[in-house]
Amino acid sequence: MKPKLKMRLGDLLVQEQIITNDQLMQALAEQRNSGKKLGRTLIDLASITEDQLLQFLSQQLNIPFLDISRRAIAPQVVNLLPEVQARRYRALVVEDQGDSVLVAMSDPADLQAMDNIEVLLAPKTITIAVVTESQLLEAFDNLYRRTGEIAQIAGKLDEEYAADDQFDLVSLTDADSDNETTVVKLLQSIFEDAVQMRASDIHIEPGDKVLRIRQRIDGQLQENILPEVNIAAALVLRLKLMAGLDISEKRLPQDGRFHMEIKGHQIDVRMSTMPIYHGESVVMRLLDQSAGLLTLNETGMPPAMLARIRKQIKRPHGMLLVTGPTGSGKTTTLYGVLSELNTADRKIITVEDPVEYQLPRINQVQVNHKIGLNFSNVLRTTLRQDPDIIMVGEMRDQETVEIGLRGALTGHFVLSTLHTNDAVTSALRLLDMGAASYLVASALRVIIAQRLVRRVCQNCAQPYHPSAQDIAWLNSVTHQDFSDATFKIGTGCQSCNGSGYRGRVGVFEILELDDGMIDAMRSGNPQDFAAAAYNSPNFTPLAESALEYLAQGLTTIEEVEKLVEDVSENQIPLSTDMISHSKVEG
Repeated sequence: MKPKLKMRLGDLLVQEQIITNDQLMQALAEQRNSGKKLGRTLIDLASITEDQLLQFLSQQLNIPFLDISRRAIAPQVVNLLPEVQARRYRALVVEDQGDSVLVAMSDPADLQAMDNIEVLLAPKTITIAVVTESQLLEAFDNLYRRTGEIAQIAGKLDEEYAADDQFDLVSLTDADSDNETTVVKLLQSIFEDAVQMRASDIHIEPGDKVLRIRQRIDGQLQENILPEVNIAAALVLRLKLMAGLDISEKRLPQDGRFHMEIKGHQIDVRMSTMPIYHGESVVMRLLDQSAGLLTLNETGMPPAMLARIRKQIKRPHGMLLVTGPTGSGKTTTLYGVLSELNTADRKIITVEDPVEYQLPRINQVQVNHKIGLNFSNVLRTTLRQDPDIIMVGEMRDQETVEIGLRGALTGHFVLSTLHTNDAVTSALRLLDMGAASYLVASALRVIIAQRLVRRVCQNCAQPYHPSAQDIAWLNSVTHQDFSDATFKIGTGCQSCNGSGYRGRVGVFEILELDDGMIDAMRSGNPQDFAAAAYNSPNFTPLAESALEYLAQGLTTIEEVEKLVEDVSENQIPLSTDMISHSKVEG
């Protein structure tokens, strides 16, 4: 049975003294101009809040007022009402009750919408609940995945191309028919789903009998398997055309990039192809240009560490290294530093491979190895361009390292990244790459090591008590007292796609070289350098920083355990009497 108001909404609100008659008259006049519903008009005019209005409707219509942000809703239940109609009527099926379904609406007084929903969901009857429009819109984006649409289009494409494995190159390369081709529609759905789920990468991997389309979300791969493996070549062909690659070359890897707009997001796509046994694998990194760059404040770095970094980057010369494995957020941190240094009185030049984000006022150089435009060659020219600050995308070889170090000694502030495990091993890696120990000791000033750990979803976070096994593990790696810790875990909801995690937070370790470390570096003694670093009063290891996040309820024991194991694998081996400061024993 559909709930109905006994009086008009405006008159009821005035009668209950929630709004005044003058506010109602003003809203009715505005409604005639805008065409919006009265409730939305009252909210826009700040005569009433959305929560006040919906609580009132809930009481008047005797229907529940739901908070669906914490509710886990099954995809098969959501899909009972197609997305187009769900968005049109501002309605979401949240529960299948057998002969009936529970439908959450932002306007339960819209009887025409209810009639249409009832027809769409027949023979099931509907029970209405009320929910805020903001929660509905977020739920639409989180719950209406494109997986069903992708599977349907893939099936259609398979019918077109699977029979003889021949592709109509004219239709696939004709710009006038792009939007009409099934391949383009399929790729559009794949990209829309990835952007909707905040994926950083898309993997297209043909197998023997299936095609795997995987997305990396918060550092974890999620898989969608399609049986139409024959369509893989058509997808790769179209993507190569979009990236300007050689469509006839299937035996060698290729790299390219292209730009596209997806659901209002300006996306730069970095694409890499690689020949594998069953065809070509494609991996695409998605860079959301419309999201903007993170500032240092937004990286998640603790305030005490931020203050130390800001003090270091005020130096007129020296080298700052950011280190960590691929995907640990090194470039994001460097861009955050550059955004603070980017003022009119400084000349900044970057040498990158590739340029990920375009920065105003900064001279950015794209490395091109095919024509000999590599890091070392560009860096030599950069030093003759009178820069104050130089950013080198990565220290990859001895020549680049030595030029960067000499630049740091001759009045330039040099920023770069290095693929090493932690801050201590980063300094020693420069020696392994052939740099002279006196150069490293004289130029290197600060090293930031970092990782990313998944953040507990704030919508479904619940306190929990660690198991005896977890407590035993914590006691084995730290002497930190967790008696007052707030352990939390995500139970899974529509906001985090049932994973219990949403987003990631940076874990940082900062090593500022002091006299003891510099002397050990000059002598080229890794044991003495590591001991001096670990005993530095300002040094907090990565693992200990992660344990602090655990105590605050920002992440879970599972995430911290993975980080500690990763860091401990390649730590410099030291006897326990050499380390007095570090609380985490590798």
